[in-house]
Amino acid sequence: MSINVIPQITRERILELAGKGRRIDGRFLYQYRPIRIERGLIKKADGSAQVSIGSTKVLVGVKIETGEPFPDTPDQGVLMVNAELVPLASPVFEPGPPNEDALELARVVDRGLRESKCLRFEDLCINPGRKVFVVFVDIYVLDYDGNLFDASALASIAALMDTKMKPHRIEAGEVLWLEGEPSPLNLQHYPVSITIAKAGGALFVDPSLEEEQSVDALLTITMDEQNRLCAIQKGPGSFTSEEVFKSVQIAKEVSNYLRESLK
Repeated sequence: MSINVIPQITRERILELAGKGRRIDGRFLYQYRPIRIERGLIKKADGSAQVSIGSTKVLVGVKIETGEPFPDTPDQGVLMVNAELVPLASPVFEPGPPNEDALELARVVDRGLRESKCLRFEDLCINPGRKVFVVFVDIYVLDYDGNLFDASALASIAALMDTKMKPHRIEAGEVLWLEGEPSPLNLQHYPVSITIAKAGGALFVDPSLEEEQSVDALLTITMDEQNRLCAIQKGPGSFTSEEVFKSVQIAKEVSNYLRESLK
């Protein structure tokens, strides 16, 4: 019985505080938990980054290989985002193939990266219609304490910033690998996602796990460095049109803070 009662008490407290513009952990409504970014942790990857937002921890590795282009974009490289919810990260994560939550996490990060056009996909073409560079972004959730979307998106762009391509040249539609120092991946935009929670009539950012389990609705907004809206993903619950517009404004206000953490 107590297992059910305690979450209900916690939820009521979260809703009560949100209505007063406060958080259960003492944060302001638009304040993130401490953010920490470490790069280059996976030496065998072409790029990597680990991001912690509070106790939530995500590791991302990037690998660049060659493969076939998508039929509808024969002259562009390919981005492939995968996510794994490692069982040690939470009691609710189970071993086995990616479940619906992992697939959704990968889709949200993929959409933000792709729609922001952070990569110059045309530069990744080797032989139109036949061979291109494929950029694999692999997300591993190591510790889950809420707000996986923002942590995973931040870790993904940080890992891409850390990524270096081996020197090469293209002859007759084939890649010839050369000796020398690798060069940074050519990025043209830097998207970040901001997850907005709705509870007690208030909107706030970076929900912790307790808050995620208590809020009425969630909305994840991806914006680039020019404050252009790249993608929106609505979670459980609903927002009014006024709340959506306000959420976009909140995302604009805090997105620069997230990008500052990338420097």
